[in-house]
This record gives sequence, C-alpha cells and structure tokens, in this order.
Amino acid sequence: MTEYMNNRHIFKDLYGDLMEFADRISSVLGCPITIEDGNHRLLAYSTHEDTTDQARISTIIGRRVPEKVINSLWKDGIIPALLKDDTPIKIMAIHEVGLGNRAAVSIRKNNEILGFIWALEANKPFNEEALDFLQFAAKEAKNQLQQLQLKKKRTEASQQEFLWRLITGHYQDEAEITANFKKLSLSTPQNFAIIVFEFPQDITRESERYISYMLTTSQKIKTFLFTVDQNKLIILTGTERTNDASLSSSSYEFIPFFILEMRKRFGVEPILGASGHCYQQIENVMLSYEEALYTLKLKQIFPLELASVLHYEELGIFQLLEKLSNKNDYLPHPCIRKLQEYDEKHQTSLLHTLTVYLEMDGNPNDASKQLHIHVNTLTYRLKRITEIGHVRLKDPLQKMSIFLDLKLIQYQQAVKKESL
Repeated sequence: MTEYMNNRHIFKDLYGDLMEFADRISSVLGCPITIEDGNHRLLAYSTHEDTTDQARISTIIGRRVPEKVINSLWKDGIIPALLKDDTPIKIMAIHEVGLGNRAAVSIRKNNEILGFIWALEANKPFNEEALDFLQFAAKEAKNQLQQLQLKKKRTEASQQEFLWRLITGHYQDEAEITANFKKLSLSTPQNFAIIVFEFPQDITRESERYISYMLTTSQKIKTFLFTVDQNKLIILTGTERTNDASLSSSSYEFIPFFILEMRKRFGVEPILGASGHCYQQIENVMLSYEEALYTLKLKQIFPLELASVLHYEELGIFQLLEKLSNKNDYLPHPCIRKLQEYDEKHQTSLLHTLTVYLEMDGNPNDASKQLHIHVNTLTYRLKRITEIGHVRLKDPLQKMSIFLDLKLIQYQQAVKKESL
C-alpha cells in the first residue's frame, strides 16, 4: 500500500491547473495520464516520453477522443462500466483503433459524470494499489472539475437562449446574428439546417446528458447549437465552408445513427427525426425549423409512406398538404365522393382499394398483397372503380391528383383529431 497511497498529499493546495494535476498522477503511477470531460473532450494530459499509443496521440491532436475509439469502448462494455460506478477498470488493448493497455476511472459528483481519467500502461501492469490510487485521484479531481462544470452549464444556457431567438424569428438582421455567434465564441455556419428529434416522453435532465454526449462524441455532423423543447430536441447543424454539399448527406447518415445509438446505448426509444431544408442565409433558421417540424408531423400521419423520409425536400407533393388544407374553396376530385357514396350504399371498399393501388404505384401484385385479395379480385374492383368513379387509371396526371386529394383528406382528419 505504501508504494502509491503515501502520495495522498500530492494534490494538496492544487486547484485550477488540470495539466499539473495530470502530471502529478503521472509522477506517482509512472505512466501517461489523460483527463477528459464527460463527453470525452480533452481537458488535460501529462507529459510523456516514448510510452504512448495512437489513440492518445489522436486525442491530444484532435482535442477529443476519436469517434471510432469511443464506439469500440461502447461495444466492449468499457464505457457502460465506467458510467455504472466509480470503480477503476483495466482495459485490454484494442489494436484496431490504436488503443493500448490502460486503466480508467470516472470522475463523478453523486450520479453525474464530470469526466474520466485514463492511465496508459507503461512499464508494468497496474496492480490493485495503483487502481486504488487512481480512484483516489478521481475523487480529488472532482473538486477540479466542478468549477468547469458550472461554467459549461452557464455557456449552454446562453447558447440555448440564442437558438430559441433564432428559431422564433427574433433577429431580422444577418449582422446581428453573426455578432451573437461571435459573442458566444462560435463560428457562423455558411450552410446549415435544423434537425428535430421527437422523443416518446419529455426529455429529462438525464436524457439531456445522454443527448449532449451523443452530439459531442459523434463526428458525423457539426452541432453549432442545440436545445430541448419538452419532448423535442432541436439542433442547428451546418458547415463552415460555403457551397458545401456535404451537409445533406451527413445529416442523412446522422439521423438514423442517433436514433439507433440512443436506443442501443441508453434504451431511449422510439425516436423520430427529420431535417428542414439546407440554407445559406442564416436568417432562414426559423424556416428550416418549421420545415423540420412539418416533416415530423407528416411522418406521424403517414408512417408507412414516409418511413424512409428524413428531409423536408423528400416530401414531394406532401409539401402541399398544409397549404391545400388551408384553402376553403378547394374541392377534392369528384371520383372520391362518387366512390364514397357507392361504398356506403353497397357496403363495398372501392375507395380503399383505389387508395392502396395508388400507394403501391399502380403495381397490381403489391396492391393485392396489401389488400389480402387475389389479383383477379383486384382487377375486377379496378374495373368497377373506372366505371363508377370515371377514373382513368392510365392517366398519370389524374392518378396524381386523386392520390394527393386522398392524402389531403387523411391529413385533415388527423389534424382535426389532434385538435379535439
């Protein structure tokens, strides 16, 4: 016990200098030390000679742990174990991501994770005494990180207020918006979009920590700002380069990734996600936000048709539903009324048959499977539909018009039900 634990005094009167704190741990354990915040961003690291590995070098250069390293640590159960309690754990090398043998411990205040200490194995494996000292160092580090945590929360509050002002149209002048980005020490995105995720329940403080963790550790998108509105997560994402076409593709990748990882890592499901249009004029933040909300709304009303839709621009003619719904003089195609009246009188389902047939893009095999009828039965029904409703099933313009009107009716019914 004397080899390490006689050094308990080593942190006395040390406050505010995390680099020195890391060096003192290193001097006792005789190995390189890295200190991270709860989202794996680099806070401090000790000096080292020849003993290091690629993961540590990449962390120091990038100022955060590489995403591939974090993903491997999740898959191997390392990070879940660190989140569970404050007991140090030994980690075997993961050569595929450049990670050597090391030990790690979480720094926590009550149940909140403030950060982590990572010790890279140098000349000899860590014994129990070394792990005990590492746990002691983590408890001492809590005092060092608490002030940083308070500062971080104040910064996040200011950033969230700024985002709310953006999505509610508070700013009218681009120069004023740019000045506020600068005031918060943030670069102004040259291309941007709003992504909104809808959670099954209101987002708790614990869930918000999970969200912050995911947004910080993922390198699939750049998150400029984010905030929470009851059960919705609102993200301003973008790029710092003009005419950068990568934003749309990166959000395509990020939205399903975020949903999947929130389920796998933290058990939060189901989550829906959608993005507004990508813009270059920063004053269009509110417009992108409204488009993301509208896309989410339609995904809930039309879960099958829009299951794969992630972006507002993918909605196609569905973009018109709200505008048409607000037109008092808009009349649906007359065939819809004729088929409704016939179905009511004869207890048939011709209108439903037509709806499914159009949803299946006129494919008789797919439509008959969806309706659970023989294809010959479908052919007969389609013949009756053309006779009763005067529908020209080979006319693409008429089919599109009828399909849109059917979706408009479904949309109006859903909105009416929601308002009751």
